[in-house]
Amino acid sequence: MWSDCAVKIVLLTTNTTHHAYFACRVNERFPLDAVCLETRQAAPPFETFHPFEARRDEYERDVLLAGAAARMDELTRTHTFENVNGPGCLSALEDLKPEVVIVFGTGRLRAAAIEMASVACLNLHGGNPEEYRGLDTHLWAIYHRDFDNLVTTLHHVDADLDTGDIVAQAQLRFSRESRLHHLRAVNTKACVELVLLALSALDSRGALPCRRQLKRGRYYSHMPAVLKDMCLERFERHVAGL
Repeated sequence: MWSDCAVKIVLLTTNTTHHAYFACRVNERFPLDAVCLETRQAAPPFETFHPFEARRDEYERDVLLAGAAARMDELTRTHTFENVNGPGCLSALEDLKPEVVIVFGTGRLRAAAIEMASVACLNLHGGNPEEYRGLDTHLWAIYHRDFDNLVTTLHHVDADLDTGDIVAQAQLRFSRESRLHHLRAVNTKACVELVLLALSALDSRGALPCRRQLKRGRYYSHMPAVLKDMCLERFERHVAGL
């Protein structure tokens, strides 16, 4: 039982407000042994920024993070690497010897990093991987008016992208007052709940039930900025009918 020993949990993530919130809330129940931050960012050959994202960042800073630690190095030892698959991060993971690795928002993990977790390497995917794999998957679901697939998923990491066995899923809940700039905060809170449930199951049972994915979802890349206007309009129409 984990309650009788100090389990080692390492979070692989990026230095953003919603990830700091996630780390803070998980750390309250299950102390993180370390956080490894990835700095590299993909640069698509087209414009992706939309004004709603500036409003989103402000909302997360002023509302989501209120009462939580604003910096991950205030919670636990924190390491920064350009690439979580690089030799520096791999060396750090080898020294840390984590039992559980939680991945939230980094690039695709390679086998050498996945294998560093002795119990489980788990990824948080903002969407349903059986329909939408890759990037901006909530926005792509909104673009397709597929609001039933506004879910978040906790799954095992395997050699492919977003195809590992599913541990848990949660439907994202909205109200008539919800707006698109609230979406990521709602998702982040759901991610906290899924991870706490999984860690509690491991703590009490020593096992983590899961299921294989039934189908391979389509891969999506970054959403161009010109399509995000449609997402804004379609999301507001959706919540107006709730």
